[in-house]
Amino acid sequence: MVDTYVKAYFHLVFAVKNRDALIGKSWKDELEMFITGVVQNLGHKLIAVGSMPDHIHIFIGYQLNQTIPDWLKK
Repeated sequence: MVDTYVKAYFHLVFAVKNRDALIGKSWKDELEMFITGVVQNLGHKLIAVGSMPDHIHIFIGYQLNQTIPDWLKK
């Protein structure tokens, strides 16, 4: 019997409008925890998340049970 296994990894970068430095140190950790919760609640595996004052990086192991545009909307 043949089985198929697929793994998909995505590196997402979200930038603040006009690349203004709006992600403050005082709530950066809270933002990262919120994103962690969203990713995990949608059934994906968060590998890494990191934010800078003007953008945030998210690296996930993506489950192929939903489309990428639907995931990004949520």
